[in-house]
Amino acid sequence: MTFAPDITERLARARADLRMGVPVVLEGGAVVLAAETLDAARLADLRSLRGDAVLAVTAWRAQTLKAAAYDGDLARIVLPADATLAWVRAIADPADDLRSPMKGPLKVMREGPAELHRAAIALTKAARLLPAALVLLVDDAAIFASTHNLTLVPANAAMDTELSPLNPIISARLPLEVSEKSRLHIFRPDDGAEEHYAIEIGKPDRTKPVLSRLHSACFTGDLLGSLKCDCGPQLRGALAQMGEEGAGVLLYLNQEGRGIGLANKMRAYSLQDQGFDTVEANHRLGFEDDERDFRIGAEILRRMGFASVRLLTNNPAKVDRMNACGITVTERVPLKVGENAHNHAYLATKAAKSGHLL
Repeated sequence: MTFAPDITERLARARADLRMGVPVVLEGGAVVLAAETLDAARLADLRSLRGDAVLAVTAWRAQTLKAAAYDGDLARIVLPADATLAWVRAIADPADDLRSPMKGPLKVMREGPAELHRAAIALTKAARLLPAALVLLVDDAAIFASTHNLTLVPANAAMDTELSPLNPIISARLPLEVSEKSRLHIFRPDDGAEEHYAIEIGKPDRTKPVLSRLHSACFTGDLLGSLKCDCGPQLRGALAQMGEEGAGVLLYLNQEGRGIGLANKMRAYSLQDQGFDTVEANHRLGFEDDERDFRIGAEILRRMGFASVRLLTNNPAKVDRMNACGITVTERVPLKVGENAHNHAYLATKAAKSGHLL
């Protein structure tokens, strides 16, 4: 019988559980709760168990908290005996850091392995939550998961960085303002994550470099016309240029906020209102500068039959990543549109700290 979920499906369950505040269990012996969705009842239940729970945060978040990241990329902050739900959330979320900067003194673990804690943070990131997790080591993970009807996943699977296979689902003709000869292709990953799209303008020659753009979804810029970024003008400018040339492929990748999700992107915006730039805001939340996976774009191009591109981008990292993934970039085509008084500082930060060629 093959009704039971495989490891990919169990990981999808684990992500969904964490988003709803349900604990998950890691093989190797740890129960994990996402700090963002934790409630008071489950915090009390966790504290009733034997052992010392820790709040695992990334090194970036630890730096803001002035906590030593003895494990290199993360810190294991010991949960104080009197820790409340408000304390856990204050450690995980930097929203009130400036109003209440003193969170400690914080006791940080430095002994023992941190692989399970690393896997816990990876799961919260994959769930598009704040990268912070309560972790309690347990003796028999399988029995604990079975007793409490919790999803059990291997820690190494949670840390797996292999790209999930992308499957073409459907494509259909979609007349656009820039070109009536357009098609929309839908691609769905096996791991249950977000679908991604390819807008094909005209009938590009598969034997020649295609004019292409990797465009990360931006709800605020693409749909609402936000002036805080240049995404909307870049989307429309890229499509217009493809329409003028009569052929092109725009990959619309659901990696909002450089891969941290819309809720975390709004948290970053709130931090920017406090005076932090876009990179500093990401770091205070516990994220890297850019959490996107450009391998997705390369795989879609490959599935569509393209081996080389003329890439519409100001980001050299995209060029390097495409080349590394086997898609040859024969030309970087600049796309300098959309600067205004509201996003001038944002674009300057992208140029200074992220290497964008503006």
